[in-house]
Amino acid sequence: MTRARPTPKKGLTFSPGNHQYRLDGKHVPGVTTILGVLNKEALPKWAAGCVAEYVADDPDAIETLRGLGRKAMVNALKEIPWKRRDDAGARGTTLHDFAERLLRGEEVDVDDELVPVIEHAIDFLEEWEIEPILIEFAVAHREHWYAGTGDLIARYRRPDTGHRGVGIFDWKSGKKVYPEAAWQLNAYAFAEFHGLAGDEAPLPTCDAAFGVHIRADGLDVSPAAFGPDIFEEFLTIRRTHEIAKRGRGDWRTPGSGHLGLAIQKGTAA
Repeated sequence: MTRARPTPKKGLTFSPGNHQYRLDGKHVPGVTTILGVLNKEALPKWAAGCVAEYVADDPDAIETLRGLGRKAMVNALKEIPWKRRDDAGARGTTLHDFAERLLRGEEVDVDDELVPVIEHAIDFLEEWEIEPILIEFAVAHREHWYAGTGDLIARYRRPDTGHRGVGIFDWKSGKKVYPEAAWQLNAYAFAEFHGLAGDEAPLPTCDAAFGVHIRADGLDVSPAAFGPDIFEEFLTIRRTHEIAKRGRGDWRTPGSGHLGLAIQKGTAA
């Protein structure tokens, strides 16, 4: 008896646990993963600064670590930048969750420390006369093979110019809005479709992109370069990501990348 092959899954799926996308049953890289191929020149200084600040600001903790021995102390200090990154990521997730609920017209109950952040988010929605079209939407592109999740596409009115349009917005809660946000937003806006599990629809046509940096002490809205030329730049980064992936190979299979296995001294034919 011939066993029938299972029908490949159609559409885009997302697994929050490992933050993995699959398109038509196959793994597909996310936009932020693709942009990770770019050199982050500030990252080493930021990581060194995190450790230096910890050492300078918490001498009691340093003495406690010193008592654990050199190896344990070094390992603990090495993890400090990534703990800060994870903490910042958790704050970003919290902002995204509350922003989504506000956009859906829901009431939110927040801790006192988050009240100023949420108030500034509300200020943005009111000042920009935001009318949501898509909220927290998954996107993908079969031809260029990428996926991702956008924060917001909405009708808006710029308070500084009065211009009305449809824009794509990304919530930012870190130190600032970085230039990579432009490629990220263009990748989302020019994706083939939005929707999960085969429920696919074209993206609304946008005329602009913005990074919305919301903090406890205020908010900034940064216009991002937008259009087919910026999307083409993203596609160049997408190709670079694929080249780097091929060059590095599979770590589980030494020699599978562009650098072969080392020829050991004394090896003879």
